[in-house]
Amino acid sequence: MPEERPTMPPVRLRTDAELARDALAAPLLARAVRLARWAEPGKPVASGGVLPESELRAAIELLGLSGDEDGPEHTAQAWQLAVDTGLVEIDESEEASGAAAAAESDGDGDGDGKGDGDGADGAAPLGDEFSALAISGEELRLITEGGPRDILDIWLDGFETVLADAAAPDLGDIAAQISEGGELDLDAIDWNPEEEAEFLDGVLGNLYLLTALDEEAAAASVPLPALAASMIVPEDMDEPTDDILEEVSEAMVRLDDQFRLLAPTGLIDYQPVDEALIQEVDGEGRIQEPETAEELEDEDVSRYGMVRLTPLGIYAVRARMIEAGIDAPAVGDLADKGADILLDSLPGHPEPAAQAEAEQWLARRTPEEAARELLAAARGDDEGAPLRRLTCQQTLSLVGTEAEPALREVLDDRHLGGLARVWLAEHGVAGVPEPPEAMVFWLTVDTLAAQLATEGDSAELRDLVRGLVDQSGSFFDSAWRVDHPATAEVLEAMGRLHPDKQAAKEARKAAFKARSRA
Repeated sequence: MPEERPTMPPVRLRTDAELARDALAAPLLARAVRLARWAEPGKPVASGGVLPESELRAAIELLGLSGDEDGPEHTAQAWQLAVDTGLVEIDESEEASGAAAAAESDGDGDGDGKGDGDGADGAAPLGDEFSALAISGEELRLITEGGPRDILDIWLDGFETVLADAAAPDLGDIAAQISEGGELDLDAIDWNPEEEAEFLDGVLGNLYLLTALDEEAAAASVPLPALAASMIVPEDMDEPTDDILEEVSEAMVRLDDQFRLLAPTGLIDYQPVDEALIQEVDGEGRIQEPETAEELEDEDVSRYGMVRLTPLGIYAVRARMIEAGIDAPAVGDLADKGADILLDSLPGHPEPAAQAEAEQWLARRTPEEAARELLAAARGDDEGAPLRRLTCQQTLSLVGTEAEPALREVLDDRHLGGLARVWLAEHGVAGVPEPPEAMVFWLTVDTLAAQLATEGDSAELRDLVRGLVDQSGSFFDSAWRVDHPATAEVLEAMGRLHPDKQAAKEARKAAFKARSRA
């Protein structure tokens, strides 16, 4: 049998147009687009597209980053993104090489073509041969002339390159090894490419899951310590050991570096760790821990870093999950599916997503058509039928009185007559016949069976059971006769859940009678 695909809860996505606007407003892509337009006439570069120092200085000024101490780094990152995404193309043909050399010898850029060191951050070191020409690429045309999906594809390509950079080892450690004349040893710099990429994917996956499960909570940022702990502390560990806490601290430092790199892409909103809290221990960064729990409560938790996925980030992480073979639905995916698929799927959705999904499904149909389709899908005596009918009833609550004819058609239906009467009564419709007693008991058993399927032995179900028995002292005398596949199971559950010993005993007796009758 084929292996079952992992499934995530559905998320609400913004429209492609809204997401494309977010992508263009993200600092990194916005800078990359400006640099691509700046390169349109042609800029001399080293092999691989590295900017000469003079051109890098001009690019820094263009982006308005001259007064920023991180200006060279931000500019180099934006230029690299432009090259990686095709916004800028590198022409290394003989003709382009000649043009680049001529431009360099003419002092194109700052006037003299000379520098005073080994090259600024992101610039080619002095003495490198400028053998290529950077020009605007085809992707730049798509930024202005393409549709939202074209822009999102360009943004996603750029995000993937930055994500790969974020999971890469510290360049300083690599440089130190190479400067010592040794071969690159990944073990010596404590870096496993697969583990690092998997860890970062897991962190983004946790943020995604939080967003999907609770949209309101996801609007607030997550403290970095909690996020790191969710990846490291075992679920069955009540009190983390010192070793585990040390791992969490190391992970926080690593994530702080990675999130600082990812934030300009627009993937996340990130408030970095206060650098005053980072201390070096044995050559590695550690987050300074509060002395006591009281001190932690008094401490501004935001100093330890706060992060959340943006709507653009939700879109990107979902795209990666789908590519990895994970079922990551979006609200609206079921709008063109049949009612049977809708009713089977909605119980697994968080409540806000379930309502939004149902509303989009209903919007594609007239109220009467929707009601007929839902009612037809709700029929059945199979194990999942009670939950389908409960979901049908919940979905029909969103439909107006225009659906009345479809509900009246099933008043005599054994499976649907009860819920149809409930709907008609809730909508104030006149002339609804009273249900026979057998139908009332059948609907009660059906509803309890559905509640058991979704909640198990919950406190809410316990209260419902107690209310039913208190309302009708002879409930069990009639309930065991109900011709419903789940009658015995429901009565057994009532026996477990009812707090009164005598009532629980009567429920178990009724369950025995129901099984004997079957």
